[in-house]
Amino acid sequence: MQRLRTSITEMTTELRNPVAAGVFAHGDAQLHRLAADVIEHAREHGASACETEVSEGFGQTVTVRRGSVETIEYNRDKSIGVTVYLGQRRGHASTSDFSPQALRAATDAALSIAKFTAEDPYAGLADADLLARDDDIRRDLDLFHPWTLPVERAIELARSCEDAAFAVDRRITNSEGATVSTQQSHFIYANSLGFMAGYPGSRHWISCAVIAGEDEQMQRDDWYSAARDPDDLEAAAQIGRAAGERALRRLGARKIATVQTPVLFEAPVAASLLGHFVSAVSGGALYRKSSFLLDSLGQQAFAPRVQIVEDPLIPKGLASGTFDDEGVATRRRNVVEDGVVRGYFLGSYAARKLGMRSTGNAGGNHNLMLADTGENLPALLKKMGRGLLVTELLGHGVNPVTGDYSRGAAGFWIENGAVAYPVQEITIAGNLKQMFHDIAAVGSDVVRRGSKQCGSILIANMTVAGD
Repeated sequence: MQRLRTSITEMTTELRNPVAAGVFAHGDAQLHRLAADVIEHAREHGASACETEVSEGFGQTVTVRRGSVETIEYNRDKSIGVTVYLGQRRGHASTSDFSPQALRAATDAALSIAKFTAEDPYAGLADADLLARDDDIRRDLDLFHPWTLPVERAIELARSCEDAAFAVDRRITNSEGATVSTQQSHFIYANSLGFMAGYPGSRHWISCAVIAGEDEQMQRDDWYSAARDPDDLEAAAQIGRAAGERALRRLGARKIATVQTPVLFEAPVAASLLGHFVSAVSGGALYRKSSFLLDSLGQQAFAPRVQIVEDPLIPKGLASGTFDDEGVATRRRNVVEDGVVRGYFLGSYAARKLGMRSTGNAGGNHNLMLADTGENLPALLKKMGRGLLVTELLGHGVNPVTGDYSRGAAGFWIENGAVAYPVQEITIAGNLKQMFHDIAAVGSDVVRRGSKQCGSILIANMTVAGD
C-alpha cells in the first residue's frame, strides 16, 4: 500500500461515528485531516515512513468526603504524537497544539531527532500484511457510552455511595471519600502504509474508601466499579455498602506465626498474578532476557488446569479494540492451554528482535481472562480448608528476572473452610514459577475492572511470614 486507502473525505464518511458527533471539540473529520497532514508533511520532508496518533479526551471527576464536596475536577486533553523513520533511524515528537504550525514543528522535530539517531535494524512500521483491514475497522465493539452527568447529580451519587458505607455500622468512623468519574475520548491512528482508523471510547467508575474504628484499632478498605457503559456500573449504594462491610470485617486483625500454608488470592488482588505473567512473556522482557519465563513458548508454565484466553473483541470490554497501537489487527487467541504457554505479547519491534511476528499487543494486552475451575469463593475456602485468604497486597517485592515473590499482605485466617479471624502485618513469599505450577483452583467470582480478569486463585503452598 503506497497511499492512504481512501481520501480523507471518503474515510470520514465511512468511519464517522454518529454517536460521537458533537460530543468532542474536534470531530472525526478534523482528526483524520490532522493525521493526514502529518503524514504528508513527513513524506515531503524526506521521511521514508511515518506514523501518528491524534487523540482527544475529556471528563469530570467528583469526590465527596464526609458528605462535603472535596474536589470537582474537569479534564480536557488532546495530543498528537509523530514518529518518523529515515531508513531505520527513528525520531519521535509530540504536541498538544493542533495548529498547522505546531504540527509542522513537531514533525520537523521528529525528523531532526531521526537524523542524529543510530540505525536500528529492527525499527519500522508494523508489517503491512498484519494491519487491520476494512472489515476489522468497521466492526463495532460498542465501546462508546457517553455519560451526561451534571455535576450536581455526580455529587448526589457520591454522597449516596458514602452514606451507604456509613450506614453499615456505627464503627465506620471516617472516610477517604467517594468518587464518581466519567471519561470520554477518541483517536485516529495513521501510518504511511495507508492505514488510517480510530474510534471513540468511554470509561466510567464509582469508588469508595472508608475507615472502621474500634477501641484503638482502625482498618481501611474500599470497593469500586468500572465500565464502558454507566448502566453496567454497580449501584453507588452497593459500592458504598461493600466498602463499609470490607472495612468492618477487618477489625480485630492480628498477627500470625510463620507457617507454610495454602494461600487464596481474592479476585481483586488475584489479577496481579496475571499481570506478572504478562510482564514475563512480553517482548521487552524477553529480548532483554530479563524474564523468569524465557523461552517458555510451548513449555508447561502453569498447572494443567490453567487456561488463559485473550479476547480483544468483547463488546463493551474495558480492553477491547480491533487493532493495536500500531494498527495490527487483533484476534482472539489461547495464550495458555492446559498450563502450556501458547503465545507471547509482542509489538512489531520486539517481535523482530525475537525473530517472530507481532501478536497485536503494541500497547499491552487486551481482555485477558483466566478460566475458572467451577468453584465460587465459599467453595474455594472449603477446598483450602486451612490457610490464608489474601484481600490486600502491599509493596512491590517481585523480581521479574528470577520470579522471587515477597509482598506484604492482609486478609483472613481460614479454619475448616470458614473465616476464623482477620490478619495483618504479614508477608507472603514464594517464587512465581512454582506458584503458577501450584495453582490448585480458580474461582468463578470474576471481577471485571480492567484488562485482566479472573476469579480468586488458590495456590497450594506458600510461606506466610508473621511473628
